[in-house]
Amino acid sequence: MSKAIIFDWGDTLMRDHPDIPGPMASWPTVELIPGAAEALAALDPSLICCVASNAGASDAELMGQALDRVGIRTYFHHLYTSKELGAAKPEPRFFTEIASRLGVTPAECVMVGNDYAKDIAGAKAVGMRTVWLKGDEAQPAEAPHADVIIRSMAELPNVIRL
Repeated sequence: MSKAIIFDWGDTLMRDHPDIPGPMASWPTVELIPGAAEALAALDPSLICCVASNAGASDAELMGQALDRVGIRTYFHHLYTSKELGAAKPEPRFFTEIASRLGVTPAECVMVGNDYAKDIAGAKAVGMRTVWLKGDEAQPAEAPHADVIIRSMAELPNVIRL
């Protein structure tokens, strides 16, 4: 049974604009991925929810500030970036360190992300269950590491009972 959900940040929860310099918290405008707020509100509150990102310009505190700006910070018990974890996705240590810090096994975690190679294949390699938010950008045609594929965050509450 799932005890924790690990969310990728950029283009899974929040719209990423790689052309805008600096941390997202200081961008003139920040925006949620459609359906993200509703999906978070519909999840079982007993689940441990966290955000984990390779965010280059942000640390966990700055990530929290960006999440506050769109009103979803309260859904997350923990925020992690590769800076704090000492490893980056898709390195196995990135995912195992999160599970360890949450006090759960990788098998008790579900990783939700939009980048197949970094989020999905990386998490599956350590035994996590995976939900791939598949966008229209170039991604692999086959997805053997994705337990579930969704096209919208609005679908998440219906599939999270993995």
